[in-house]
Amino acid sequence: MEMIQEIIIPMAYLLSAVLFIIGLKQLSHPKTAPRGNQMAAVGMLIAIVATLVYREVIDYTLIIAGIIIGGAIGAYVAKKVEMTAVPQMVAIFNGFGGGASVLVAAAEFYRLATGVNAIPGFTMSAIGLSIIIGGITFTGSIVAFAKLQGIMRGAPILFKGQQVINSLLLITTFALLVASVMTTGDMANYVLGIIIVALVLGYMFVIPIGGADMPVVISLLNSFSGIAAAATGFVLANYALIISGSLVGASGIILTNIMCKGMNRTVWNVLFAGFGGDDHAPGKGAQVTAKPVKSYEAEDTVVIFENARQVVIVPGYGMAVAQAQHTVHELEKILEAKGVKVKYAIHPVAGRMPGHMNVLLAEANVPYDNLYDLDQINPEFEETEVALVIGANDVVNPAARHDTASPIYGMPILNVDRAGTVFVLKRSMNPGFAGIDNELFYNDNTIMLFGDAKDTVSKLVAELK
Repeated sequence: MEMIQEIIIPMAYLLSAVLFIIGLKQLSHPKTAPRGNQMAAVGMLIAIVATLVYREVIDYTLIIAGIIIGGAIGAYVAKKVEMTAVPQMVAIFNGFGGGASVLVAAAEFYRLATGVNAIPGFTMSAIGLSIIIGGITFTGSIVAFAKLQGIMRGAPILFKGQQVINSLLLITTFALLVASVMTTGDMANYVLGIIIVALVLGYMFVIPIGGADMPVVISLLNSFSGIAAAATGFVLANYALIISGSLVGASGIILTNIMCKGMNRTVWNVLFAGFGGDDHAPGKGAQVTAKPVKSYEAEDTVVIFENARQVVIVPGYGMAVAQAQHTVHELEKILEAKGVKVKYAIHPVAGRMPGHMNVLLAEANVPYDNLYDLDQINPEFEETEVALVIGANDVVNPAARHDTASPIYGMPILNVDRAGTVFVLKRSMNPGFAGIDNELFYNDNTIMLFGDAKDTVSKLVAELK
């Protein structure tokens, strides 16, 4: 038994950490992502088994029940949740992670509080931080889920003195934490206060953030869930939790930074600017002009596609809503059979979560080599005969390049307006998440194709056949 505790279990934790790191590295590319996910899952399984052996669990009944119930729920979700609902699923999973940290930290506090000796200051600090970060993550993720699901309106919910109230809530949580560490008496009321205030702060933290910024919020809350898990690892003195939580926290912060750069904004601006409108209607103060646009039917565009040497497809959230990715892939194959080169331009904040478009296109078996990021594809638009924009909006708005009064000024965009002909598939002229009008729609080389994206592409495919 001593050999298991001192050698085998630490080696198991080390192996799981290596698998986590390798798996995370492989997640950086679509080709290696499935293998990376599997390696990280194996690493977590090793860490769980090692923890159960190390802790010498007396009764495995509840653990086995939890594995069966959780596994069944996970399998059901994997089978039933549509790709358009993946952002909501990610948001709610972040919330579960934060909620688990709160429950574990609180349970450990009450276990230790019933003992003879006082809880050490370091352990109490770790418990408090786990509860604070986990609580904020839990309710914040619930709000993000509700906004994405349409249960709450996607537009920012703002009121006078909001940031002052949030600041006071944050100060209160840490004041309660300090009080719980410093006191020599009963700490239960302080811990209960931390839980309540943290949960309220999580709600208040996310409601002023608009639909345009949900990809950043999801990424940031994912980071918070990792940090909360790492703090819980210090509470339990569990190396696996500390390592895995730190990796998730760090990678989430890096991804959040990448997303912010993709919008040319800071994290502080995302969190406190109240930017963006509702997801399905013009936001408050939306700027929509009444200028005329050119509108064609899908059947009228076939000749332009057939005579093109290169077509660049720009997917957006509209493609996800219409579930058009499979039809788009069919269009790609038909065009390539006619000698047309087809590429996909992927903006880092297209869709409602990081990598949303990549996931959708991968589901449709679009070759990974056909996907190009912003820096790779932008130089090619001037040599491209046709750009096909499917449900994207703000990420192709030329106003970001020159209109200093625009809220998206300075945001890196896909330069689709420089292609020979730009076809834009949209249901209506409503603005995107940012709640502003799109100059692209009124350009001389832009042709609007109104209607459901899947139906429109299906008509185009039929005509090309």
